[in-house]
This record gives sequence, structure tokens and C-alpha cells, in this order.
Amino acid sequence: MELNDANLQTLTEFLRKTLDPDPTVRRPAEKFLESVEGNQNYPLLLLTLLEKSQDNVIRVCAAVTFKNYIKRNWRIVEDEPNKISDPDRTAVKANIVNLMLSSPEQIQKQLSDAISIIGREDFPQKWPDLLTEMVARFRSGDFHIINGVLRTAHSLFKRYRHEFKSNELWSEIKLVLDTFALPLTELFKATIELCQTHATDVNALKVLFSSLTLIAKLFYSLNFQDLPEFFEDNMETWMTNFHGLLTLDNKLLQTDLVSNAIQFLASVCERPHYKHLFEDQNTLTSICEKVIVPNMEFRSADEEAFEDNSEEYIRRDLEGSDIDTRRRAACDLVRGLCKFFEGPVTAIFSGYVNSMLSEYAKNPRENWKHKDAAIYLVTSLASKAQTQKHGITQANELVNLTEFFVNHILPDLKSPNVNEFPVLKADAIKYVMIFRSQLPKEQLLQAVPLLITHLQAESTVEHTYAAHALERLFTMRGPNNATLITAAEMAPFTEQLLNNLFKALAFPGSAENEYIMKAIMRSFSLLQESIVPYIPTLIGQLTHKLLQVSKNPSKPHFNHYLFESLCLSVRITCKANPTTVSSFEEALFPVFTEILQNDVQEFLPYVFQVMSLLLEIHSNSIPASYMALFPHLLQPVLWERTGNIPPLVRLLQAYLEKGGETIARSAADKIPGLLGVFQKLIASKANDHQGFYLLNSIIEHMPPESLTQYRKQIFILLFQRLQSSKTTKFIKSFLVFVNLYCVKYGAIALQEIFDSIQPKMFGMVLEKIVIPEVQKVSGPVEKKICAVGITKVLTECPAMMDTEYTKLWTPLLQALIGLFELPEDDSIPDDEHFIDIEDTPGYQTAFSQLAFAGKKEHDPIGDAVGNPKILLAQSLHKLSTACPGRVPSMLSTSLNAEALQFLQGYLQAATVQLV
Repeated sequence: MELNDANLQTLTEFLRKTLDPDPTVRRPAEKFLESVEGNQNYPLLLLTLLEKSQDNVIRVCAAVTFKNYIKRNWRIVEDEPNKISDPDRTAVKANIVNLMLSSPEQIQKQLSDAISIIGREDFPQKWPDLLTEMVARFRSGDFHIINGVLRTAHSLFKRYRHEFKSNELWSEIKLVLDTFALPLTELFKATIELCQTHATDVNALKVLFSSLTLIAKLFYSLNFQDLPEFFEDNMETWMTNFHGLLTLDNKLLQTDLVSNAIQFLASVCERPHYKHLFEDQNTLTSICEKVIVPNMEFRSADEEAFEDNSEEYIRRDLEGSDIDTRRRAACDLVRGLCKFFEGPVTAIFSGYVNSMLSEYAKNPRENWKHKDAAIYLVTSLASKAQTQKHGITQANELVNLTEFFVNHILPDLKSPNVNEFPVLKADAIKYVMIFRSQLPKEQLLQAVPLLITHLQAESTVEHTYAAHALERLFTMRGPNNATLITAAEMAPFTEQLLNNLFKALAFPGSAENEYIMKAIMRSFSLLQESIVPYIPTLIGQLTHKLLQVSKNPSKPHFNHYLFESLCLSVRITCKANPTTVSSFEEALFPVFTEILQNDVQEFLPYVFQVMSLLLEIHSNSIPASYMALFPHLLQPVLWERTGNIPPLVRLLQAYLEKGGETIARSAADKIPGLLGVFQKLIASKANDHQGFYLLNSIIEHMPPESLTQYRKQIFILLFQRLQSSKTTKFIKSFLVFVNLYCVKYGAIALQEIFDSIQPKMFGMVLEKIVIPEVQKVSGPVEKKICAVGITKVLTECPAMMDTEYTKLWTPLLQALIGLFELPEDDSIPDDEHFIDIEDTPGYQTAFSQLAFAGKKEHDPIGDAVGNPKILLAQSLHKLSTACPGRVPSMLSTSLNAEALQFLQGYLQAATVQLV
């Protein structure tokens, strides 16, 4: 694509169409952009548009499209096409910082994100001059530019807060600090001085405070990994300035600045080497009274968010999103101070809590915010350690949580009017959610029916918290890892729970509420067969919802839990009565057909997983509706998206398992297409294991005669891949396949196919791959397949007894006994240690595994062989009776003593002898 006006005009038109609400206009435009994004100059065309277009909407659209393009394609993944050429990469890095700093704020934010994505991959090695280019802009004196630099630096360095300690990470942070620490400190001092100079100019203060906010965030990120030597000298200065800022009349101060300054204090007070800065009782009291208590208040901005922007409020409050709130920061500061000063801090705040609660009691309607602040204070005081799964796992023993629950939380939960004092109701629900691991079970059971009632609250925050609290309670585990709350205990409330959850989805703003859908999923999982009577209604509601969201998928978590709920409905109902599978297909297939026809990419991996689940429930036959779809599943375009590969492979495996013979009979012309998919997958290091899953199913389930003409070519492809790129993962999969082939077709057939490719090839494979590598095979089913296959080679292949292959007989037996008795060899060659996460099985970008569509591990050998060691003993006995004296003599001359001892044990256990 040349950089010319015609291409800029075309791109403008397609970008405009991507904003069209009509999917018939929008989707083709999105497809077109996806089809051209691999062309050289595409990113430069987008950058030109966002810089020079006269239409502001197109500029913003180009910026967002550019950021998403960078997000999808900048990372280079082995075996996957590199869509961005080297000249484009160089040009983007040369221009993007300048362009970002000269753009309006809306575009600046998008480009800043793009820089941080590129930086994650290329900084510092492939982009060494990024920092010096940014630091130079601090001297510009233009705070639009300075804030652009600070925002970009923040998005680049915030990952230091959650990365594991390593020398590589510390070297990078040290490099950043060497360049950045001094200019950042100087900028901080200069900005504080400018705040004093412009103390009466509200507009100037807004800009300066936004700079201080970003500086605080950067300081927090750069200090997080505890490299104190860089800031030690200035710590007193930073502390004094931040403490001074926070004790101003902070209604003037931007929330972001206050929360980040408090966050800074919270991170410092937890560090042992700064403990002395907080030891003075006056300092502690001043921080508690002047910093923490005022910032615990429910502010008018919080109230507006609670009522009018509930989604953002929930995201901040429950998930601790990047947009920090003052309250969250104040809570973190309380926890930080309690690390070394728990007694004094608890004593200071106990008085405040009591006084706030008594103010509330005097006039609840006027003073409800006092109770809200009291609950927040108690929560932050009591919380010492917390996990997503269990809530608070370690509590401050100086706070009586049960007593507080009975006296101050339960009354709000029991209040007959769920719509009165919604903030306090939400606080009460959140208290149950947070302290669920600390409260006795009887109190949790008391709370459950009350939470079900609160699902009907008009307040989005209140009914969302109720759904989230129920979902968390239903995941709690009691003795023997059973759920703490049982289906039997839920029996009286089942109908009301299901009704209220689905009704809550009808509230304005909650049509795609992920917390409600997750609670639906968790309720199904807990209640199991208790939901069966309600399934006809529930499946109708779920499929209707699926049809709605498939028009424009925008909430990935909601969609995921929706599909999980569908899977649970199918599993639970069909477990009781497998014939009901057809009624699920009747309900789901019209929606699935629409999703497939409209190519709703986000949903295809889910649809394939649910279809696999449905097909696997059928007895050994494939309904016509599935066979009609089969040719479409082999289309190359579907296999180009990495997220489709694992679920599509599983779906094809289900087809083969239920109807290998049907495919061979009525779709024989599709076998080359099936093998074409295998060939594509086997060529990729990232997906070769998926290719083997498919190949193993083909070998196991297709009639042997249907594959005769293809077998040799399959082995040739595998050998070509072994020669070009031999990884441990590939060898393990190859060994399982070779042995499965041996189990299915016999040892003679295996020897003959190898030797037909090249004379003596069979011996080479045994000597160079099977004997040295079989110890690496992992997994009970995989080991069993290899054990049975090798046993057949040892005892059912005449060539092993009377040709040049005989010298390999004892080493092969020794390797098999090693597979039984020695620990698994999990060593990995040095050059494979750094294979990216995409190259390891089980992880796929853009693939979301549905937990409740899970597949039981399949054993192709099944009960035919119970104990492979006994099979070996019996097979050796049979071989020795056919050629007396040979086997004992081969064993006594070259099998090592330890292996011989193990073998004697197998023979005794099988009650047979060698002759």
C-alpha cells in the first residue's frame, strides 16, 4: 500500500464505516481492514490520517485502530506471520513520540498506550533512545507535552508493580532510574513551586495537579521493586511535600493526585527501612486524623458515580481498577500503617468509628454517610491479608467482626425496603463478601436469603453486589473440599434465586452484567440436578440472551459466563437423561447457525466447544445436522485464527469418535481436507500437539482401509518436521503417535511402513528416538500407550528376533522398564527454555477454555489392558514359549541387574515364567 492520497481516502471511508451501528455495514469494513493490515505502510497510513485528517472523528478512529493494530501485531510470535515489516517498525518508532506529544489529549492517550505496548516488546534493547527522547521534553516548559511524557512513562513503567523480581528486571529499572530519577525529582520540585506561585489560579492548578498525579504514579512504580538507594536521599523531601499537600483543604485537590499521594505514603510506610518516619505518635495521629479520616468520606463525586455511572463505580470498588479512588488509597494506607503500628492505629480509629455510628443513630436519614465511613474504616482496619478466592484470609484480632456484623450489618440486610439507603445496603453486602472466610457459617446462611432479596434492588450497585456476594459464597469450600453451602441448604430458595437472578438482568444498565451472569453460572454449578425442572425456561432465556449479545459482542466476561451456563445446563440435564440432548440442539442450533454465518469471531471458539460437548453426549452416531456442517469446519480461513484451533480440533475429534465410519463412507472426499488440517498444524511449533491430537483420533477411529493410501505420506511429513525442527514437545507427541499406530495396526505394520520409506529406518527410529527419549513421555494415558506399543514391538515383531534389529531388543526392553520405574525425564534442552508461552500446549492467545465444557481424558486402549507391566510379562512368556531359550539368554547377557530384578517382579505378579 503506497503512502498516497487515494489510499488515505479509501482508508478514511472504511474507518467511517466501522463506526456504523448497522452490523451489515460495520462488519465488512472491519473485515477489509483486517485483510489489509499485513500490507507494508498500513500503520504509516493510519499515523498520517490521525495527524492530518480534517475530520476529528476520523483522527480519533485512526488512533484507536492504530493502537489495536499495534496491540495485535507488534509482538513477534514464532511460526506465526509477522504482519509488520521492519521498515514500518523503524518508521513507527521514529515518529510516534513526536506525534503523540503534538496531538490533542484524546489522540495522545491512544498513542501513549501504543508506545507502552511497543515498549513492552522493544524497550530497552530495540529502542534504546526512547527515554532520552522523553526526558528531553521535560525542559519544554509546556505542560501539555510534559504530561504526555509522564502519561507514557506511567503506562510503560506501571508493570514494575506486578512483575516478579529478577536480575533482568532490576537491570532495566536501574537503567530507567539512571536516566529518569534525577529529572523526575527536579520536575517534582519545580511543579510544587509552581503550585505555590499559582495558588489562586484554579485552571493552572488543575494542569499542575495532573502532573503531580502522574509523578506520584511514576514514583510509586519506580519504588515498587524496593531499590531504595535511588530515592533514599530525597525521601524526607518527598514525604514532607506529600504530607503537606494532603493536609491542605483537599477539596481543592484533584482526586487522582490525592489518591496517588496517599498511595505513595502507603507504599513507604510498609518498608522496614522507612519505619522511623512514622514512629512519632504525633505523625501517626496527624496522618490518621488529617489524611485518612477525611478521605474515607463518601464524597459527592462518589455519590454521583454510584447513581449515574454504576459500572465505573463497581469497577473501581470491586476490581481496584487503575483509576484509584481516595477511599481505596486511604484503606491501603490504614493497612500499611497497621503492619508496624497495629495497636496505636486501631486505638485511634476505634474512637472515630464509635463516634460516627452514634452520629448516624441520632439521625439516619441525614447522617447515613457517617455509617458508611465507619464501615469502610472497620473494613480497612480488620483486613490484614486478602485473596480474590477467599476474601479476607487474615484479620486484625483487635476488631470483633462477628459482633459488628450482628449489630451494624444485619439490620441493613434485613431492612424491608431494599431501595432505601442503597449505599448502606451495598456496604452491608460488601462486608459479607469481604469477610466471608471470617464469619461463622450460620451467619452466612442467615445472609443468603437476604442477598437473594437484594437482587431485586433498583440500584445497579446494590443488585450487582448481591449477585457477586452470592457467587463468592457458592465457591467457598468446607470439609473434604465440598462446597460450604450445599444444594440441600439452598433447596428452599432455589426458585427465588433463579427467578431473581434472571429478573436482575432486566434492570436498565444490567442487561450484560457480568457479575449476575457469573452468579447464574455458579448457582447452576452448586444446585446441579435441582435446576433440571427449570431448564426449559432457563435455556430459553439464555439462548435469547445469546442471540442479543451476538449482534455486537462487547462484554467478554459476560459472554464467557453465558456460554459456561449453557454448558452446565447441557451437562446437568443430559447426565440425568442423555436423550434430552436433541432438545438442546433444537434450542441452540438456530443461534449457532447465525453466529457461524455472520462470522462472529469472538463467539466461534465457544460455539465449537458447546457443539463438541453436545456431540460427545450422542451414542455412536452423528446426526445429519452435524454432517452438513462437517465440510465447513475444514475451511482454511477458520484455522488461520489461533483461538479457533483447540476447540476446532476437539470438535473434529468428536466427529471422528462418534462417526469415523460414517465419514469414511459418506465423506471420503473430505479425508484429504482432514489431513490437510493435520499438515498445517504439525508445521507449527505452537500447534503441533493439536495436530497430533487430530492424527491420533484419525488413526484410532477411521477404518484402516480408508487411510491406506495416505499412511506413508503422514509418516514422511512427520520425518520432515523432525529433521527441520525437533523439539521435546514434538518428540513426546511423536512417540505417543508411533506407539498408538503400533497398538492399532500391529508391530509388523509399523516396522514395514518405516522400512518402506527408507531401508533400516525402523532401527534408526528405535535407536535414535524411542530408546533415548521415551523416558520424557508424561501422563498416565500417554505412558500406557507407549508401554503397550513397545511391548508389541518386543514380542510381536519377528524382525526384532532375527535381523540386525535384534541388537536393539534388550536396550528397548530396558527403556520400557525405565518408563515403568524411573522418574520422568523432564529435562529440556537449553535452546528450548525460552520458547514463548504461545509455544506451550494449553495456552492459546484469543482462546478461552470453557471450564464446564471440559472433556474427560480418553484412553484409546481402555480396559483391554489393565496393568501394562502384567501385559509385558504375559507377552514375554508367550514369546519365550514360541522360541525357547532365546529370551532368557538375551536377558542374561545384556539387561542390567536392576532392570532384571524389576522384570522378575512383573513375571511373579503375572504368575508366568520364561522358557
